[in-house]
Amino acid sequence: MAKVANNDKNVREEQELVEKLVSVRRVTKVVKGGKNLRFSALVVVGDGRGRVGFGSGKAREVPDAVRKATEQAKRSMVRVPLREGRTLHHDVTGRFGAGRVYLRTAPAGTGIIAGGPMRAVFEALGLQDVVSKSVGTSNYYNMVRATVAALTNVHSPKQIAHRLGRKVPEIVARRDASQIRR
Repeated sequence: MAKVANNDKNVREEQELVEKLVSVRRVTKVVKGGKNLRFSALVVVGDGRGRVGFGSGKAREVPDAVRKATEQAKRSMVRVPLREGRTLHHDVTGRFGAGRVYLRTAPAGTGIIAGGPMRAVFEALGLQDVVSKSVGTSNYYNMVRATVAALTNVHSPKQIAHRLGRKVPEIVARRDASQIRR
């Protein structure tokens, strides 16, 4: 009986996931007999409540490539703590290859200010207010990887207080005082 309940839970989780197709590219390999055509897909998957992952897949047909990428994205999901369920706790920088991304918190009502692949990551994650800038590359794969790398470096005041051995109000008071000075 417990197995049936577990399967229902897995089915519900998969139905609630948001899938964003970032890019589909046609890849051609020249061989002795001619050309081999394949397709590569980059997909971002999230639950809209703080979990996000990305994956890439290659296949002879587009739907198969998207399916493979989606499966890989579901396996690589990471949890990101969100402030008030709408923005990041603090500004953060991410880097992958030649690409760097800067993510900044934003007040309510700002919306998602981001370029193509970064926007897909934020929408799948469930961020509503964020300002971001991509520097160094426009490669979709590297931008998504840099964005996810930046998001893994976001820490909540609860995590920081636990690490420093302090109480959460002390950490939040410092954050609020630093924002007043700006």
